[in-house]
Amino acid sequence: MKIVLAPDSFKESMTAQEAVQAMSRGVRTVFPDAELVAAPMADGGEGTAAALTAALGGEHVTAAAHDALGRPITATYGYVAAERLAVIEVAAAAGIDLVAPAERDPVRASSAGVGRLLLDALDRGARRLVVGLGGSVTNDGGAGMLQTLGVRLLDADGVELAPGGGELARLADIDVTGLDPRLADLHVEIASDVTNPLCGPDGASAVFGPQKGATPEMVDQLDRALDVFARAVASATGRDVADRPGAGAAGGLGAAFLAFFDADLRPGVDVVMAAARLEERMAGADLVLTGEGGVDAQTLRGKTPFGVARAASRHGVPVIAFAGHVGEGAELLYDHGFAAIVPIVGSVTDLPTALTRGPANLERAVETVCRVLALGRPAAPGRQAVAG
Repeated sequence: MKIVLAPDSFKESMTAQEAVQAMSRGVRTVFPDAELVAAPMADGGEGTAAALTAALGGEHVTAAAHDALGRPITATYGYVAAERLAVIEVAAAAGIDLVAPAERDPVRASSAGVGRLLLDALDRGARRLVVGLGGSVTNDGGAGMLQTLGVRLLDADGVELAPGGGELARLADIDVTGLDPRLADLHVEIASDVTNPLCGPDGASAVFGPQKGATPEMVDQLDRALDVFARAVASATGRDVADRPGAGAAGGLGAAFLAFFDADLRPGVDVVMAAARLEERMAGADLVLTGEGGVDAQTLRGKTPFGVARAASRHGVPVIAFAGHVGEGAELLYDHGFAAIVPIVGSVTDLPTALTRGPANLERAVETVCRVLALGRPAAPGRQAVAG
């Protein structure tokens, strides 16, 4: 029996890797000789670097960077040397969690720290990059990142702009002659479920600015500044990306990647599955186990279990999803390739206890499902376990 273990993280309870380990223990109790394929998943948000790095047998590396306010930090990203692949989460250097609520100021927040991580990855030999755009506190269109990579953003007097999205209102010219030449050989896969354009009522400033500390006046200021930036970018690169779906992701970092890089933007789970070669590893599988903290009707909107189920259906492999909470509309998933949806909480309890016991609950739920599957199943020759 070959079983693919492809869960996302169970938020605040266990990482995707820990969920894989819990699933593995549950399966081994019933099917000790099963061939297990560990494929921790993510959808482009928090945990993407950890999940993809683990799935491909890479390593976590650290680099000197700084947060959105320019304070020095040490940030972590994933690197898979055999693939020459770096996996970077924008939140590692420009994350909202790195800046206290009272300090958040999208007018001066900068994405320069993301550029530091990119330079470190290039120094390691990266030729592919998966970047997760979730959780940023910036609204500078990726200007800080670009400046770190060698782009000069100049005002009417030829003076370099200071950090922050507010400065872009003074932008007169973009000089790309100093852009790091190694970027020409780097292919970027942007993992993001955000489809907002760069500017306007559905743009980065209007939709995401307030949660980053922007007042209504700041939203108008930043939107006008990004409009100036978009026109300058189109002139400098020949790529008008302002209205591209996803250009407004991460305060406009989506626009910067689309305009200045060889980049594709796709739903996060699709990027992660492709990079982890999930479908290739599903070949010959008898069963796929997936899951995350909550499963409900929203799961159909590109969440990890839905992406995994779509991939499995193309191979005719049944999928069972496990969840800490099974919510309203979860039954809709049965029309989209799910064979079963299993809650892992075994008894009435408070939330902190349920989160603490998550790994044990998941292990027990998987074991129970495997015991049901084993009913009437003849003993089969064992296969060698697969660790990766």
